[in-house]
Amino acid sequence: MASILIVDDEPLQRGILKTILQEEGYEVFEAGSVDEALELYRKYQPDIVLSDLKMPEKSGIDLLDSLRQGFEYPPTVILMTAYGTISSAVEAIKKGAFDYLTKPLEKETLLIKIRQAMERAGLLKENLNLQKALYKEFNIEGIIGQSDAMKRVLETVKKVAPTSATVLILGESGTGKELIARAIHFNSQRKKGPFTALNCASIPENLLESELFGYEPGAFTGATSRKRGLIESTSGGTLFLDEIGDMPLPLQAKLLRVLQDGEIRRLGGKETFRVDVRIIAATNRSLEDMIKDGSFREDLYYRLRVVTIRIPPLRERREDIPLLVEHFITRYNQEFGKRIKGISKEALQALRNYHWPGNIRQLQSVIERAVILSEGDLIEYDDIKDDILPSVTRGIMDIEIPDEGIVFEELEKELMRKAMQKANNVAKRAAELLGMSYKTFWYRWEKFGLGKTQREK
Repeated sequence: MASILIVDDEPLQRGILKTILQEEGYEVFEAGSVDEALELYRKYQPDIVLSDLKMPEKSGIDLLDSLRQGFEYPPTVILMTAYGTISSAVEAIKKGAFDYLTKPLEKETLLIKIRQAMERAGLLKENLNLQKALYKEFNIEGIIGQSDAMKRVLETVKKVAPTSATVLILGESGTGKELIARAIHFNSQRKKGPFTALNCASIPENLLESELFGYEPGAFTGATSRKRGLIESTSGGTLFLDEIGDMPLPLQAKLLRVLQDGEIRRLGGKETFRVDVRIIAATNRSLEDMIKDGSFREDLYYRLRVVTIRIPPLRERREDIPLLVEHFITRYNQEFGKRIKGISKEALQALRNYHWPGNIRQLQSVIERAVILSEGDLIEYDDIKDDILPSVTRGIMDIEIPDEGIVFEELEKELMRKAMQKANNVAKRAAELLGMSYKTFWYRWEKFGLGKTQREK
């Protein structure tokens, strides 16, 4: 039941208001002074406070000031005032009051204001609860990882989050770059502001600029009205630009201006205006190599990498796999109504031995499927083997064996070629696919004269 606290030093006025509001189904509390009202508010946390503006000793504005300090939910306050003190009520609205009513009160106007205030109070609570849930999910302590590599990442996050510094997050696909960006945001002074994520590779080049900077009417065919871009609408918060290496060069220059001057100009606009937005960028590409080939601006690179965070791939933090598996089992048990108690030792060891080219995102997918399909209390090896059987092992079946047979050396060459194809011609990754050391792979590749390739990436 929605509740209202009436604050008025006149008992008759309180009684009339109480009768009206109780008839509408509201739970009503009464207070004859500011101190009494604060005591009742602490005890019951009513949805709305309906208070007289002028009272002996302390006023409705004094009550408003006290309510805005130290309470979990921000108060929704409506002030009642005589015509002679309307200017004070307007001042109270500037300080955070929802609205004011003039005396003598009209029943219909009162109930309309109360309904509007209830809607606002509900939205405020919903927003605050959402923020609390997001903070719980993305607070630093909630990120799973006890390995030394992840501890170093989280220590950096703790240090950089309270600042306004631009951050560049590096890591392979699926390592959790956006998760780290959200952790920085929700542990910063901007946590009450918006967090906006944009994948620069997912939007066509001709649309990316208008998406980021917005546009004025007539800026291009079809631009019939003004549109705020993501940089502008995220002002006061954090903008996460994923796959920053895919941003076109002309747009890189405009982003550099935002970072240097804090100013933007909409497409088709003539005036620049200031924005207050924190930029966190991420990529799985080598920006240094892109600078060398001219596809990424060096000056933008140095503006982005004020603080650089490298997230290790899952194969470099294998000791975190049991914790991640437990987390995903719990999550998907709740989502799918399952009662999986855990994972067998054999299955867990197989997960720890796997090279995880898709990193945490791939592990999450494997556990989700296993939870759905498992028929026992534990996830067994048979529940996951099809997902983690090395692709090159399956590739053996594709090799044609001639009638005269095939020598092992030829089979080894073919496997190495297939591994190299799947690793995009990067020897280090191909060696991981085959379960070989990098040095052994490179030695045999050169011995067989299989061609040129990249040693590392």
